[in-house]
Amino acid sequence: MTETGESVKARDQGDAPRGPLWWTRRRSAVLDVGLALVSGAECAAQGVPFAREAGIPVGLSVVLGALAGLSLVLRRRWPIAVVLVAIAVTPAQMGVVLGTVGLYTLAASDVPRRIIALLAGMQGLGSLIVATVELQRSVVRDDYGYDPPVWFVPLVSVLMSVGVTAPPVLLGLYVGARRRLVESLRERADGLERELSLLADRAEERAEWARNEERTRIAREMHDVVAHRVSLMVVHAAALQAVARKDPEKASRNAVLIGDMGRQALTELRTMLGVLRAHEAKPSGSAQVPESVRVSGDAPGAGSAGAVGAERPLARVAEAAEVAAASAGRGSVEGSAGPEGSAGGSGESGGPCLRELDALVGQSRAAGMSVELSVEGEVRSYAWRVEQTAYRVVQEALTNVHKHAAGARTRVRLARREREVAVLVENEAPAEGVRGAGLPSGGNGLVGMRERVAALGGGFVSGPTEAGGFRVSAVIPDRG
Repeated sequence: MTETGESVKARDQGDAPRGPLWWTRRRSAVLDVGLALVSGAECAAQGVPFAREAGIPVGLSVVLGALAGLSLVLRRRWPIAVVLVAIAVTPAQMGVVLGTVGLYTLAASDVPRRIIALLAGMQGLGSLIVATVELQRSVVRDDYGYDPPVWFVPLVSVLMSVGVTAPPVLLGLYVGARRRLVESLRERADGLERELSLLADRAEERAEWARNEERTRIAREMHDVVAHRVSLMVVHAAALQAVARKDPEKASRNAVLIGDMGRQALTELRTMLGVLRAHEAKPSGSAQVPESVRVSGDAPGAGSAGAVGAERPLARVAEAAEVAAASAGRGSVEGSAGPEGSAGGSGESGGPCLRELDALVGQSRAAGMSVELSVEGEVRSYAWRVEQTAYRVVQEALTNVHKHAAGARTRVRLARREREVAVLVENEAPAEGVRGAGLPSGGNGLVGMRERVAALGGGFVSGPTEAGGFRVSAVIPDRG
């Protein structure tokens, strides 16, 4: 008999009732005791004629036969011993139940096959000898004068021996193999369940990590998009306040610049918020993506990125932030550098590139900063992420100068090398008596620059100089 799934689960959890001694269930103990009683009665009954033929006391023969038959109760604990007892009582023509059940139990157990074959062969040989002897006696005592052929006795003896030995052995082997298969499948199912649980835990950890990464990416993109432009607005507002009465014409120009920058900043924020609201309106990801977001579809891999963004709102917001930053870069170039500057956009992504550094430096000069730009090396085309990262480093470094060292002379150096791009932004100590713009600082600018450069496998160094200024340098490899 096989166990059901409920009984196995209950047994594994320790809730199933356990039988006495070595039995796992009470019904198994009851079955074995019943079979032992039947076997003991059969061996005791066969002991009476054996005692008469052997000339031994009947009581002794009955007691020994009963003890031999009752040994069947040990079949689950010591199956080999039970089969050996059955082989021992075979010459006495007793132990049919003992031998049959013992062979079945032995074949169904985990005993090595060679031991099963050896004991089954011994049992079959004993049965063959007993059958041959008994058939020969019957033929000799035949009162009807029947003289069978020579092959009759050996053939019938072999058939009787095989018929008594083979069926329980084959049935036991089948049941044992099936039981081992079920146990193997159960262990495999348990292993798969554990693996699935582990994979689910790892997937949850990866999802949490991805969410954190996307949040960081969104914060970095929004900082790059908004912080620089708002910082310039504050600087222009301070200049406007200073020259409003002395130089109305310059104040008017500053007011126009502040208005333009404010409108651009609002446009960028509306783009990002529009992505969020579109996703809230259609959670299935079927919301129409703004035109500014679809610009990024020209970049390699935009199809897969769009699919991921449709399922993950954080990814879509980050993508919108990148596109808004790219649009801001193009807008600033068109407004400040003219057609020549706008021609320098990165071809693959549409975002800011190294050719737009002139326009970026021009914005800071328009805000009153003394900036010197020097470019070394031949003009080369790099991967768009490399150029965009270098642009962002210079942009954030100039923003920090506006915040912390207003009026300080600043040098921007760009080195175009064969396999990498190097940028250096260094400012002198701010002049005495020059009041800063009063811009707040959250300490995220340097962290964002370091993360951008490290993501591309580059090196980033920042810190004060001996002259009291500040230096930011980055080397970004181009592995494309």
